[in-house]
Amino acid sequence: MSRIGIDLGGTKIEGIALAPDGRVAAGRRIATPREDYDGTIRAIAGLVAALEAETRLQSTVGVGMPGAISPATGLVKNANSTWLIGRRLHIDLERALGRPVRLANDANCFALSEACDGAAAGAEVVFGVIIGTGTGGGVVVRQQVLTGPNAVAGEWGHNPLPWPEPDELPGDPCYCGRSGCIETFLSGPGLSRDHERVTGVPLGAEQIAARAAAGDAQAEAALRRYERRMSRALASIINVLDPDIIVLGGGLSKLSRLYANVPAQWGAWVFSDRVDTKLVPPRHGDASGVRGAARLWPQRESI
Repeated sequence: MSRIGIDLGGTKIEGIALAPDGRVAAGRRIATPREDYDGTIRAIAGLVAALEAETRLQSTVGVGMPGAISPATGLVKNANSTWLIGRRLHIDLERALGRPVRLANDANCFALSEACDGAAAGAEVVFGVIIGTGTGGGVVVRQQVLTGPNAVAGEWGHNPLPWPEPDELPGDPCYCGRSGCIETFLSGPGLSRDHERVTGVPLGAEQIAARAAAGDAQAEAALRRYERRMSRALASIINVLDPDIIVLGGGLSKLSRLYANVPAQWGAWVFSDRVDTKLVPPRHGDASGVRGAARLWPQRESI
């Protein structure tokens, strides 16, 4: 018996098969059929079939997805891959695959992977952060994903930016229907908008980081504003959850300066005389999400 993990992203779908000993026995990546729900179901089913053909093992299937399955309706909600919203993804995948399927938010899968055998292995309480196209989060306690009765545990990106400064109000509109969400500041597009608003120059997040490293004062100022905002946003998480470790994932997690500069500032907003929470990069990098999806099925369980 192997465990297949699927990471359903907005541009790609990645799949791996974990062998019984925990090693990655097979892996594949395909393009996501954007705006095509039925095509997405077929693509996942084809990916699972290809992985099982390669490993020659029957498999459990776990899927990391954007958004969540609503406990009230059983339908997808809160997904930035909007063609999934309102769909019976869980039921349709089980029908297409002919077996039970476990689904979880992609940030929850990331956090689970890093808590089990990644950068937060051995920690009791872990907060996993995704900072990329969007801003998500997941909570793992004693290697168990905390979902909550509303399936929104860890969704810090759709809280308002804490302790806002005058030039941060009212904040940009967010796809969730509100304005000033943490996601509008800390996502890659949020960093790009902030730089362009101040300089008039449109640059991607990677370009801003490269220019700052080369000594560009305006790019450096944009990153310093970003770090101050992240410090406040994560301080609010520490004040509520008090995690042992916070692990950053997503494209912006590759900014190595965050791991020194953010903890150096967040103490100003944490309600404590000392902050022992650690901020760390992921051990498994971009593979954490798909590894966590596979781990939605413990090794001892079978279909």
